[in-house]
Amino acid sequence: MTEDELAGAFESHRAYLHAMANRVLGSHADADDAVQEAWLRLARAGGEGIDELRGWLTTVTGRICLDVLRRRGSRPEQPLEPELWTMPGDFDPETEAVLADSVGLALFVVMDALTPAERVSFVLHDVFEMPFDAIAAILGRSTAATKMLASRARGRIRLGAPTADSHAAARGVIDAFLAASGKGDVAGLLAVLAPEVELHAGPAVFRGAQNVANRASVGAVPNAQGHPALVDGIPGVLITTDGRPFVLMAFTVEDGRIEKIRLMTAPERLAQLVPSWFGVTEA
Repeated sequence: MTEDELAGAFESHRAYLHAMANRVLGSHADADDAVQEAWLRLARAGGEGIDELRGWLTTVTGRICLDVLRRRGSRPEQPLEPELWTMPGDFDPETEAVLADSVGLALFVVMDALTPAERVSFVLHDVFEMPFDAIAAILGRSTAATKMLASRARGRIRLGAPTADSHAAARGVIDAFLAASGKGDVAGLLAVLAPEVELHAGPAVFRGAQNVANRASVGAVPNAQGHPALVDGIPGVLITTDGRPFVLMAFTVEDGRIEKIRLMTAPERLAQLVPSWFGVTEA
């Protein structure tokens, strides 16, 4: 294979590799560097002895990402660039699938709660459906140990990652809002809503604390469970009923009061954003 042919073959996999690296590393810039390093390693190898290029590149990129995580230690997760409420939908099928799962994970995962090995095993298996034996080769672990890493990561994610200090105060206000809403407590809602609060529900916008409180005092939803989320970098909540996504809420909180609430309730949109495994009980 000539160098031009090798480069062309690599380019056909670049978008996939970048999506994988970005999900593992949580940074577009770091993902760019990882993919470039994968190309350099492929160029040095010259394609000789590589039977299946995509698998080879996935393994190499996974190892590069693992090395990056180990070198840099813990740092806050960076929100993905596309806004969830305005993200365009015109992608090729593979990119659309990768992006949907990546954004879904970003809703409620602070990935730095996981160890590098847990993070790699979880993302490569649960998002990219890579077999555990291949992930084990990347991590230098047994297949059984790799399965355990992914299971442990999945469990930590379902329990919810620790709330960042910068959002701790806002989380308290949001919890009070949800508690009052569940009880149908209008007075409790008014206590945490700013006078000029806005509720955005699709194209509709409702303004004013009393108006929003009346609409939010719906009472308890059967079998509902709230999951802390980071939505475009701000605190939010994913509400599930019977393990299925019901509504996604994002809150703007200032000086102890909620100034804006954004809702997403469209089932087809939530299905795109929330990973299919969420809410499924481990066997």
